[in-house]
Amino acid sequence: MPAPFELNLRHLRSLSAVVEQGTLSAAAARVGLSQPALTQGLSKLERQLGELLFERRPGGLSPTAAGTAMAARATTAFVHLAAGCGRSSGRGFTRPEQLITATQLDAYLRVADAGGFSGAAQASGLSQPALHRAVRDLEQVTGQALIERRGRGSSLTPAGRRMARGVRLAEREIAAGIAELAPDPRGAGRIVIGAMPMSRAHLLPRALAAFTREAPGVAIEVVEGSWRELADPLLDGVLDLMLGALRPEPPAGLEQQPLFRDRVSVIGRAGHPLATVSEPTLDQLAAFPWISGSAQTPLAGQFAALFGDRTPPAPIACGSVMVIRGMLRETNLLTLLSPEQVALEIEAGWLATIGPPLANSVRTIGLTTRTAWRPPLAQARLIELLQTVAGDMALQENE
Repeated sequence: MPAPFELNLRHLRSLSAVVEQGTLSAAAARVGLSQPALTQGLSKLERQLGELLFERRPGGLSPTAAGTAMAARATTAFVHLAAGCGRSSGRGFTRPEQLITATQLDAYLRVADAGGFSGAAQASGLSQPALHRAVRDLEQVTGQALIERRGRGSSLTPAGRRMARGVRLAEREIAAGIAELAPDPRGAGRIVIGAMPMSRAHLLPRALAAFTREAPGVAIEVVEGSWRELADPLLDGVLDLMLGALRPEPPAGLEQQPLFRDRVSVIGRAGHPLATVSEPTLDQLAAFPWISGSAQTPLAGQFAALFGDRTPPAPIACGSVMVIRGMLRETNLLTLLSPEQVALEIEAGWLATIGPPLANSVRTIGLTTRTAWRPPLAQARLIELLQTVAGDMALQENE
């Protein structure tokens, strides 16, 4: 199957016009192509995709299911491109998203991802002059400076960052349309998952294990990070979905879906002096040093709420569960975590919960996705498996 920007954007834009108009002549006038050029363009698109997009009939064209689906994806892609272009400063064209080429977008995205022309040239095999030319042409069409040159380096302008987001989201939408035309749509494509600490112990591994058995041909990448580190990549289209603790109010452009509820506990090493105390008091807990959560995280807020004015010494602030686990095993430090995050260490007898789960410490764990995102079939199946695993975990907890 072709890569998204191997397809001609004007041909993709013509799909919705053909679906709406029903004839080649009306669609050609709509998109500014001659009828022979549109005919050739559609035929080339069908050859590239390996699918018949329209049934040719005496009265006009009738879209196939593949044609209708690809037209919908292409329409959404151009919405993202229009948002990326923003408003011209007056030097560009009125509808630049209808004039830019796939070559320009591919080059621009390579430069944006690599952080400069030199890195993009090394990663792509394209020459720096070709990349410069494509980006310069894109700037002329949009009427905006997208890349700011600084000495030997370069960086994206605010308009350039907006453009990069629009281009990446458009690319992902076209890629979704291509994947859906595969012989087994659930077993094709690529999924990039942002995983917060709460999702990485049991939930995500179980769901991925089941998914890879069903769809071994799908490439999966898991990007670990905190909510703040993952939110922008999700909005930018770098990530397909994000899994972990939900926020009270997601920012504009993101929506949340709860999967299960979790409670925080005090965690220490299995041989900790308080490990055998069934309900330690705050004074007993405050007598030991703590690892607090990183600033402005939910765990940091729960730590402050737990102790109030009795805040114990907390010489370490850390957001890495891996680092925290190692320190807990070697010291009498305590911390607040979900038992789910250290379930393997608790099962192995290295760590232990200290006392009962904390009151008023319920956190909702779930999925965060882009607003109005239509997941391709592979992503939709992974979401179903995450929901199933989360349901099983909730049942086991209640038994």
